[in-house]
Amino acid sequence: MDFRLSEEQEAIRQMALDFARDEIAPHAIDWDQQKHFPVDTLRGAAALGMAGIYVRDDVGGTGLTRLDAAIIIEALATGCPAVASFMSIHNMCAGMIDRYGTEEQRQRLLPKLLTMDVLASYCLTEPGSGSDAAALKTKAVKDGDDYVLTGQKQFISGAGESGLYVIMARTGEDGPKGISTFIVEKDAPGLTFGANEKKMGWHVQPTRAVILDGVRVPAENRLGGEGDGFKIAMGGLDGGRLNIAAASLGGAQSAFEKALAYVQERRAFGKAIGEFQALQFRLADMATDLEIARTFLWRAASALDAGDAEATKLCAMAKRFVTDRCFAVANDALQLHGGYGYLADYGVEKIVRDLRVHQILEGTNEIMRLIVARSLIGRK
Repeated sequence: MDFRLSEEQEAIRQMALDFARDEIAPHAIDWDQQKHFPVDTLRGAAALGMAGIYVRDDVGGTGLTRLDAAIIIEALATGCPAVASFMSIHNMCAGMIDRYGTEEQRQRLLPKLLTMDVLASYCLTEPGSGSDAAALKTKAVKDGDDYVLTGQKQFISGAGESGLYVIMARTGEDGPKGISTFIVEKDAPGLTFGANEKKMGWHVQPTRAVILDGVRVPAENRLGGEGDGFKIAMGGLDGGRLNIAAASLGGAQSAFEKALAYVQERRAFGKAIGEFQALQFRLADMATDLEIARTFLWRAASALDAGDAEATKLCAMAKRFVTDRCFAVANDALQLHGGYGYLADYGVEKIVRDLRVHQILEGTNEIMRLIVARSLIGRK
């Protein structure tokens, strides 16, 4: 196994790092405090090919791998994990349309997603069904050449700002086999949005409920066949889990680098605090955790690219491990800053707040353990 990136991957990584350094990082604290959604900056990333990372190139996609995506999202997250996470969500929606859509859907929808002239949101979670996604209640009733959608989605990133919503709704029996996927555009009559949620972190992207009150959707906007929706939703989540892990990794790497610089400058008891062995050991552990997280993330991404039978299990393992360890690294970075780490100006407390939700979304880390456990028991 070769743990080095290719020359092309190094170039892609450097491009994303440069963009994060120049276009995201200088504004991240202000965006967070102002709760500003930086759409123009997102479109700047799209102009560099970062909005259709695994969309085929016949419609303008970049046609890269899941490993490439993890590298890009990690790099963007060094500027702001919440911005990188929205890029992940948008890419997940575009990838689902590319993979499961008809040729007409691909040609009609993807070009405007790839420029981010239209933003996309993923709508699975409901007020009464989070971890138990197969219990969703939103209904889609066939009426002639249309479906009529009624229900509510909760915790939807980009809601109200996105122009396109990939929505899972029930067309049949209870359970996963009765779910289908629909593409709903923002101007559809009956589609409204809740208030922007007040959150601990992720302030740079809006989070609202998506409310469907008899929304009429043409049958041509169904993604895949009837009853395929849960499979489509879960297929998107494998890659989404890798990307949210990558966003944690990028954020934690940034927090670590801030802490490393700080302990070499801050003086106490007559010397730089970085000269104290206890803090050196803490830094060594943080660096080791980051390297382990990155190595295993790449392993899981490579398995998904290869169609490995154990890819779903490995993606769940990576999501759980990387988000847990990287939150701990960011929290340790805050601690190393002492009281200054608690101040917004240093940027570390923002990273801690942003990374905390990564242990919850794209499937809670408790559900990741359940996926892994079921895989292990099934093998026996």
